[in-house]
Amino acid sequence: MKVKVSTEATTELTEAAAWYELEVAGLGEELISSFEQATVTLSEPNPPLVPVIGKAAKLGAKRLILKKFPFSLVTIENNQTITIVAFAHHSRKPGYWLNRSLP
Repeated sequence: MKVKVSTEATTELTEAAAWYELEVAGLGEELISSFEQATVTLSEPNPPLVPVIGKAAKLGAKRLILKKFPFSLVTIENNQTITIVAFAHHSRKPGYWLNRSLP
């Protein structure tokens, strides 16, 4: 399966990694590595995606929960492509990304 990352998700990852790097040297790099590992997992058959509830469920959104970090990759599958539409922190308002243009 092909995996695409939206501009917004890339920005969210970059900002989170910068914050973690300021907190503890090397932790931002670990976050980026964890994200990259997750994108590989998404490209494999049957990734461990969790359904999203509410309005997002109607869009077919699912999420992949990162290990070690309180983030999920919010994804939408369309035509053999999984698009990461948000890099969402678990304590952020759910569905904040719904107004983004989706694949």
